[in-house]
Amino acid sequence: MSDTMTRESGQTPRISLEQWRCLVAVVEEGGYAQAAERLHKSQSSVSYAVQKLESVLGIKAFAIEGRRAVLTPAGEMLYRRARLLLEDAAGLELAARKASAGWEAEIGIAVEVLFPTWLLLDCLDQFGRESPQTRIELYETVIGGGPEALRQGRVDLAITPHVPSGFTGEALPRPARIIPVAHPDHPLHKLQRELSLRDLRQHRHLVVRDSGSQRDSRTATVEVAQRWTVTNMATSIGAACRGYGFAWLPEEKIRAELDAGILKPLPLRGGSERSVPMYLVFADREAPGPGALRLAETIRAHLESHCGEAKT
Repeated sequence: MSDTMTRESGQTPRISLEQWRCLVAVVEEGGYAQAAERLHKSQSSVSYAVQKLESVLGIKAFAIEGRRAVLTPAGEMLYRRARLLLEDAAGLELAARKASAGWEAEIGIAVEVLFPTWLLLDCLDQFGRESPQTRIELYETVIGGGPEALRQGRVDLAITPHVPSGFTGEALPRPARIIPVAHPDHPLHKLQRELSLRDLRQHRHLVVRDSGSQRDSRTATVEVAQRWTVTNMATSIGAACRGYGFAWLPEEKIRAELDAGILKPLPLRGGSERSVPMYLVFADREAPGPGALRLAETIRAHLESHCGEAKT
């Protein structure tokens, strides 16, 4: 390898992150004055930073059209690459802070309401004994709520049946088992035969609302004339126990009610059980905090242990 190639491959960047930040701000704010306000700098310093960047690279990032400065094709490329560079730099700083500080002071976790509450609480209790100073922010979500919390950066990890675009999810070993149920005295049980969807449509359906802001109409399992849509799983269970309607509910959440005979599975034609896979998703897969990693490990271990016990 020649000395020239060696020097080029190890060359120190001639453009600072601050200059790239100025370029991005000018593009996104629509002008030097607005960019200066966003960056808390003088307009002249922002203008100089961009001009210096253009001079060093020998590229014109902006062209004047009338009274407006617009990006040139080369400027478009610089802007896209600069945004990625700034995002990577911010991510690196965050990872460094996590590493230097030890376990996080606070961990946010979004958990789909279908996930067994008792198992989640056992995991949080074990984690709390290992890291008593770490606060837990728990978001109990329905359908789109978990993916939304990940996209908005409100949580460090999520247990969700839906992996949002741009994230990777690890399938957990225990899917949620959902069954249709109603009170034993409900008219559907009095039919004393296999039920069709037509039978269900004549009765009230109890549904838990999607907790995401962009609510998914697929929350409803079957189209019916009568429906109660509630916010909490406990409300849906309570309404079903009082005979106010039928609902698809996670078996783990209603085990006591099934054992007590307050709820009874509906004999739906073609099979009534539904299995919903669950995924563990990190908000930052490249640099999760040590506390988030340990909490995820605890959840996996509890699930695997419980699955093993169920098989024996």
